[in-house]
Amino acid sequence: MTSGGAARLRHASGADPRRVCFVTGKLAETSLRRTLETMAPSFAYDVVVMKITVAALMTTPWIARFLHVPEGAELVLLPGLCEGDTGVVRNAVGVPVEKGPKDLRSLPEFFGHAAIARDYGGFDIEIVAEINNAPRLSLDAIVREADYFVASGADIIDVGCTPGLPFPLLADVVRGFRSAGIRVSIDSFDAAEIRTAVDAGAELVLSVNGTNVGVLADIADSGSGARVVAVPDPGGELSSLDPTLEELARHGIPYLIDPVIEPIGMGFAKSIARYAEVRRRFPDAELMMGIGNITELTAADSTGINALLVAICEEIGIRTVLTTEVAPWARGCVREIDIARRLMRYAIAERTLPKRIDDRLLTVKDPVVLSYTEAELRELQSKITDSNFRIFADREAITVLSSEHFVRGTDIQAIFDELDVDEPAHAFYLGKELMKARLAVNLGKTYRQEGQLSWGYLTPPDDPVRDHIHITQHRRRRDAGTQPPTAAPRADTPVGSGGD
Repeated sequence: MTSGGAARLRHASGADPRRVCFVTGKLAETSLRRTLETMAPSFAYDVVVMKITVAALMTTPWIARFLHVPEGAELVLLPGLCEGDTGVVRNAVGVPVEKGPKDLRSLPEFFGHAAIARDYGGFDIEIVAEINNAPRLSLDAIVREADYFVASGADIIDVGCTPGLPFPLLADVVRGFRSAGIRVSIDSFDAAEIRTAVDAGAELVLSVNGTNVGVLADIADSGSGARVVAVPDPGGELSSLDPTLEELARHGIPYLIDPVIEPIGMGFAKSIARYAEVRRRFPDAELMMGIGNITELTAADSTGINALLVAICEEIGIRTVLTTEVAPWARGCVREIDIARRLMRYAIAERTLPKRIDDRLLTVKDPVVLSYTEAELRELQSKITDSNFRIFADREAITVLSSEHFVRGTDIQAIFDELDVDEPAHAFYLGKELMKARLAVNLGKTYRQEGQLSWGYLTPPDDPVRDHIHITQHRRRRDAGTQPPTAAPRADTPVGSGGD
């Protein structure tokens, strides 16, 4: 499930719709009806075929003029690729209107996620995002990094100090963040830096152990109410936490315990066990895990690593995580953790597997590969009367078809050669689409002509305005006889949404 969509599929009364009107065009009617028959939804439905070949070419003002909604429909679902505001149609027909998924074959998943979406999205883990080596950065760079982290979902901005490097801007940075409504933590063992940050408004101190426990008196005297993260002494066992925790209790300072997660190869599994042991010994204590120790020091895609570590935190009851985004492969970690904390909270609270709930962490491999069989494509070709090219991809090959062509293979140069295209703009268009289709075949992804491949939360938005400009210009030139018909854009395929 991506954000939006199925979460809104409800009647104005708050109940699920009992009858849905699916709007489509002539080319996609057969595919839509087949999908709905296979889906066997719990609600009744009607399929309304508009007087247009390609549903994605419809706009909502046009639909509002010509759509007649069958009696009893409680929801109208438009193709996801049509342009315009659904409110225009809603005002015309008097029935709630939504856009469906971009690919009609995603309808079962789209509706299946509706119930989940109503209760999905909560979280109980806070994200602390560290600005690493802040003293080495300009004030503008620090502000930009903080803004980026907050926009990505961070709850607290951690100002990471550099041992031995003076940081004269520290107080100004903390006060500036606080005045902007940003929660702040200070990452330092230096007592002077801790005092400066707490006096300026930092609410969390990372970290305190036996080496700097003397700073606790100053924190207590400040009356700030700042929390402190207690960690074991360098090279010490868990028992080294006890004196620090006693001092925290004596000063009445709220604290979190971080047993410290070790990098893979340096005691990773053993350190995970330490968190479980601390939870057993201190069942009511707040815990923190610095998961950046793993993502930053493991050359692997961070999406899966963050998902797994957040799941561990959720199960153990670790409610604060610290991360940063220094390594190139770790860029995006804050946003990934924000997604993961919602996914894992839902999965554990509902005692369900963390799959088919939120697919945004699947950035390289798709959750399902949607494709048509060769028989279905042959059937589609039999209904096409123009020579525009439609491009499809499945797990094995790429297919390009029109009223005159049916080319199937894996070598995109060989496919291109069979299409007899020499006009530069259309050659560029076909090259772009064929390369994207080959990526889809190689990586096991769903291909959608002129639509973006799915990269999970990294997927860039489609550009329907530009696509429709391409359609209009192409057809005007073709009708004027200035060039041969060649590539048809995405909208000429039957794979748009809600029934293209």
